[in-house]
Amino acid sequence: MSRSVARVRLSSSFTPYTGGQTQIEVDASNVRQLLERLGARYPQLQPQLEHGVAVAIDGVIYQDALLQPIGSGSEVVLIERIAGG
Repeated sequence: MSRSVARVRLSSSFTPYTGGQTQIEVDASNVRQLLERLGARYPQLQPQLEHGVAVAIDGVIYQDALLQPIGSGSEVVLIERIAGG
């Protein structure tokens, strides 16, 4: 089974929960797995991820992206979801 190591970039609003890390490599085949592994690695980040994040994979923004596949070497950007009103 081949690994799907993605480069994850986090918005600065997440850095208080990751010890200042803004770029992380995560072995994940889809967005759900990526979020689970990030939450396991950074437990303080978990509640932020559960609240909801905007996801872009290789420059394409996805809605309801949990099952969206992530290719090896892909760049995934996570941004805190902004509530509208």
